[in-house]
Amino acid sequence: MSHRSVPDTRNVNSLWAGVIVETLARCGVTRAVVSPGSRSTPLTLAVAAHAGIEAIPVLDERSAAFFALGLAKQDLQPVVLLCTSGTAAANFLPAIVEAHESAVPLIVLTADRPPEMRACASGQTIDQQKLFGGYVQFYHEVATPENDEARLRYLRQTVAHVVARSRPPAGGPVHLNVPFRDPLVPAADDGATETFARGIDWDLFFSHVVAEEVVSLVRPLPVIMPEVHGAIVVGPAQPGDPAAYVAAVAEIARRLGWPVLADGLSPLRNHVTQLPHLVATYDLILRNAAAAERLKPEVVLCLGEWPTSKVLRAWIERSAATIWLATERPDNRDALHGRTRTLAVSLPTLAALLPEAIDPNGYQRMWARYEHKVRPLIFSRLQAEAALFEPKAAWLLGRALPPGTPIFISNSMPVRDVEYVWPAGDRAIRPFCNRGANGIDGTLSTALGVAHGGSQPAVLLTGDLALLHDTNGFLLCGKFRGSLTIVLINNRGGGIFEHLPVAAYEPPFEEFFATPQEADFAKLCAAYGVEHTLVRDWVHFAELVRTLPASGVRVIEVRTDRKHDAAARKALFAEWARALE
Repeated sequence: MSHRSVPDTRNVNSLWAGVIVETLARCGVTRAVVSPGSRSTPLTLAVAAHAGIEAIPVLDERSAAFFALGLAKQDLQPVVLLCTSGTAAANFLPAIVEAHESAVPLIVLTADRPPEMRACASGQTIDQQKLFGGYVQFYHEVATPENDEARLRYLRQTVAHVVARSRPPAGGPVHLNVPFRDPLVPAADDGATETFARGIDWDLFFSHVVAEEVVSLVRPLPVIMPEVHGAIVVGPAQPGDPAAYVAAVAEIARRLGWPVLADGLSPLRNHVTQLPHLVATYDLILRNAAAAERLKPEVVLCLGEWPTSKVLRAWIERSAATIWLATERPDNRDALHGRTRTLAVSLPTLAALLPEAIDPNGYQRMWARYEHKVRPLIFSRLQAEAALFEPKAAWLLGRALPPGTPIFISNSMPVRDVEYVWPAGDRAIRPFCNRGANGIDGTLSTALGVAHGGSQPAVLLTGDLALLHDTNGFLLCGKFRGSLTIVLINNRGGGIFEHLPVAAYEPPFEEFFATPQEADFAKLCAAYGVEHTLVRDWVHFAELVRTLPASGVRVIEVRTDRKHDAAARKALFAEWARALE
């Protein structure tokens, strides 16, 4: 009998917790994020003791949940998120919402009081039934522990099912509520559990539990003709295997001969040699009304998610084009509500089923002419920019970061600056973002999760409000293994609001929307033992990001003028649009 297979048999709680954790490990789960608490003691001890699972303690449950989200984003493999009973679990909700919208696999284990201790003013007890509503793929409350082999088989199969339900392509967060009676510590009982456990062949009990790949069912594929004016639109994507993803999109583009309009949060902009038809400047091109009309498509093939660019989405809507949406997700992903039909296939399967383009497409060449005109305009303008202008930080990161760098990009203005000016290149940089629900909460914690245990240093590009919203994430630094450089754009407020109509309403715009803060980030970093550097100029900035430290967390602060930069962006957009005339 394998020692690894035998759970802790000192009492019934430790036995059940051991079966849960061993099943998780055999299903391929290797990481767990654990917040402290009493009712979760059996599970915490079992996770901490298992040699096959990296258990990471995190004090703040909200931060823990976003950290687990970041870990799961690395390779889209499920990560366990564990907490005690009561309001601890409620703090998981924002990250679970994001995981649901982004289809990121999280296995949420919430410990609970047994049924007889609920609804009677018992301490640290709330109604945890279906606590996360429709934001989880699957919910189940586990039976209370007992020494019964049939119940243990039920437990094993339920946990295995939960892991399978979390996995891509149709996966996302799943929730098991796990009640325990006292004693919560593994105090030995009268020997009943140990005697019972000796009667089970544990190797046989777990022998069939293995990590299984999900097999997709392919529906018949309609004909998509290469000869039409067709555009391939690729939105934010964080694939577990970027190389395979890029290769599949490149084959789709080769077969159709269509231009590929790639979101800044897609890995495609960082593999331009494989995608000779790639268009990175569509947001700026389509701001010219004549160009937008001339480039109107007949067919749009969207791969995965819709892009960040509001300009691009509006152009597609106005075009009334036929839309094909390729996604393996079962939920409705068509935010445009166009004449859309869904292709429920993987990208490699789609590529294999497409016809071959006979000749280069004239529509593709039209896009290429605009792209080749706009790219030098962006380069010359930003290369010459001496002031600390926010978009230049995103542009320089795309040109200066070491090849293969994972970069987490905060929502609001950073993600838009990346969309506007991130250059097409071949540095194989891996972009990440919480783009499912588009919130700024959990930014630092998610970025630390993306970077934890990584093979190379990572970067976070964030604004000041997003960083301040998640300063508890710095509490993770003591357990963090890896390197994270935080590029902080400090414009004293919410820069995104400067681009919205409400900016014209002052008061109350500045106080209630821009919400300027007076935090001293050098002192904040010092409180957590984090290195802080104030950027002097762009030469200094490039030096700091060109070579990243091997380990630790540091903050590089770029102080900018929010109102000036908002006006300068608008002026630049108008200038570049006019240049296309």
